[in-house]
Amino acid sequence: MEIINDLKTSRFWRHFLVKAFAVAGGLSGLIQFNNAVFPSTAWTGNNVLWTVIAISFVVGILLAWPRPIMAEYSSPKTKITIVKGDLLEEKGHIVIGASDTFDTEPPNIIARQSLQGQVLDRLYGGNLALLDQHIDEALRGYQSIGSIQKAGKNTKYNIGTVAVVTNGPRKLFFSAYSEMNDLNESRATPDTVWKSLQALWSSVSVHGNGTTISIPVIGGGQARLSSVMPAQDSIRFIALSFMMASRRERICDELRIIVRSDDYQKLDRLEIQSFISSLRPS
Repeated sequence: MEIINDLKTSRFWRHFLVKAFAVAGGLSGLIQFNNAVFPSTAWTGNNVLWTVIAISFVVGILLAWPRPIMAEYSSPKTKITIVKGDLLEEKGHIVIGASDTFDTEPPNIIARQSLQGQVLDRLYGGNLALLDQHIDEALRGYQSIGSIQKAGKNTKYNIGTVAVVTNGPRKLFFSAYSEMNDLNESRATPDTVWKSLQALWSSVSVHGNGTTISIPVIGGGQARLSSVMPAQDSIRFIALSFMMASRRERICDELRIIVRSDDYQKLDRLEIQSFISSLRPS
């Protein structure tokens, strides 16, 4: 399905035509050179024409065909990869979006099917007390900014606060990017997401030991941001903030942006590839 969607885009056909005509031009120049230098063995006729067309078509398709979305950078030395998958099946460190109250209790405050709900069930075996203990320990170095009267947790922290929790051989970076109100409604804006990402990369630089970090597409679900910043824009947001931070300090060897299957099918993968490739220093 993703390949079919890619083939429907004008970007693919534009790339294909540019590559195919470039190959055809190169072959035509080679044929003219041969015919001028070696007239006794001149390449002419319909067979030559159709051979040029066939080679141009095949090479154009190969060069324009959608590939896994990935870009490597030499300055800074790092890599960005966008993949379809399940964040919790990633082997390295992972980022988990959170509200400024770091609520964790399902189902009325945190949806059971949300990423936080899945963390509780799959990584903590449903042990809410243990998860809260680990998050509270990770927040001890942060100053709270006040409290809110609501069900669940009441202490509020600055947007951008990152609770770094050790989970076996990897770390979980709980990043506060949305604000919780007294009705337990979590809301984010592009500004809060950008602020949280800047703080997140600094935390990853300190605690991640330079190894691979995986992050979900931020802004959907309970943050109520998907209509303002859909997956395509969220990926660009994450990649841009990561590269800007990486030019200030080393963050990690690779950033993996993990996209849910439903969202991945809707992506303009060629456009995203073009965008992350454009992040190389000029």
